[in-house]
Amino acid sequence: MKRFAFKMYLKPGCEKEYARRHAAIWPELKQMIKDSGVSNYSIFWDKETNLLFAYQECSKDTNSQDTDNVDPITQKWWDMMADIMDTNKDNSPVSIPLEELFHMD
Repeated sequence: MKRFAFKMYLKPGCEKEYARRHAAIWPELKQMIKDSGVSNYSIFWDKETNLLFAYQECSKDTNSQDTDNVDPITQKWWDMMADIMDTNKDNSPVSIPLEELFHMD
């Protein structure tokens, strides 16, 4: 199992809307993420910097932020989230992979 962490940028004042949308995550998106090998997926919000920190475990070499071969469900989610996050031209969230420097089981 590979661990993958990354940060994303939430637009100021959008934390409640971001939380609301994720509380109602589409079942088909959630299933697609699981089917792609992603588990133990969490997103945390840093109030001081407005950064989102995400962590997930991946059983394959891909992760939820992989922009190669994006399926229509993910693209639709990205399009819906684009108004409250910093995004790339394809509406994928700007996400910066973080290097793991320490791990303890």
